[in-house]
Amino acid sequence: MTASFPGVVVLEDAAGVAREGAARFVKLAREAISSRGAFHVALSGGKTPAALFRVLAANAGSVDWNRTHLYWSDERSVPTSHPDSNFGMADRELIGKIQISPGNVHRMQAERTDADRAAQEYEELLRKKLPAGPGGFPCFDLIYLGMGPDGHTASLFPGSAGLDEKTRGVIFQPVIIADGSPAKRMTFTFPLLNAARVVIFLVTGADKTQRLREVLEGTHTPPYPSQCVRPTAGERVFLTDRAAAAGLDAAGAGPKT
Repeated sequence: MTASFPGVVVLEDAAGVAREGAARFVKLAREAISSRGAFHVALSGGKTPAALFRVLAANAGSVDWNRTHLYWSDERSVPTSHPDSNFGMADRELIGKIQISPGNVHRMQAERTDADRAAQEYEELLRKKLPAGPGGFPCFDLIYLGMGPDGHTASLFPGSAGLDEKTRGVIFQPVIIADGSPAKRMTFTFPLLNAARVVIFLVTGADKTQRLREVLEGTHTPPYPSQCVRPTAGERVFLTDRAAAAGLDAAGAGPKT
């Protein structure tokens, strides 16, 4: 934690962020299984999550995978074999290396030609599997998110229509990604993200320094998508490395090593 920015934990480097993120996965899994009988977690894509998955795979015995259910907070409209598939990455780095029932792995089928219907079906699955949280939306025990240099999170990009969604928890939409290219993505919306018990942002790299401070200060108009993730009755945590947190150090934030 930091005095200037509560909810922020600064680690030495990206590997430290991955280790801390994995440790929190194990802790929250044990708590959820002990108190509620199952652990429901939504994963994200990216380099730091890949490293986190490798840590979990190396310590697979620390988690009761039979009572752990894996989901995804967003997905690209590509086959699972595509290098950009968030599920594909998790399958290579984690799922294929642990003993977990296929019935406990719930991937987004964003590659379907009827992707809008696939998004509706995914939300129906969530409402069946998870308890209701704030606003009646499914309540995850843990959601991992990243943050892009443009302030986007999941597949909620600046200017995208999904930013204003209030009634649906999962949508499929066209977006303009950070490099200006058009794409199509399936994603959780803010009402679903904000119904979670815990949301953990994994933010690493010097290219995030300025945006991270702006997101945490909360003064940008319109808000960056990452600023709109504020769990109604849960906890929001940013795990960052020194490089991403450099702008916070200037404001008096000291690193945790």
